[in-house]
Amino acid sequence: MVNCVICGKSDLNNDTIGINKKLLGENISNYYCLDCLAEYLECTVDELLDKIEDFKEEGCKLFK
Repeated sequence: MVNCVICGKSDLNNDTIGINKKLLGENISNYYCLDCLAEYLECTVDELLDKIEDFKEEGCKLFK
């Protein structure tokens, strides 16, 4: 079970873990929920969701 390092939201899903690894590095140990990641990266949750879909369409191994 993976929790958000900022707000403590528990049990982050595979897509959320994948976007953290894709944008912050595959060897990270702290993960953000989508809300906190969007704030950290100064973007919107919708933009992150769009990127997740883009990466899935590209066949990124982090989103299987």
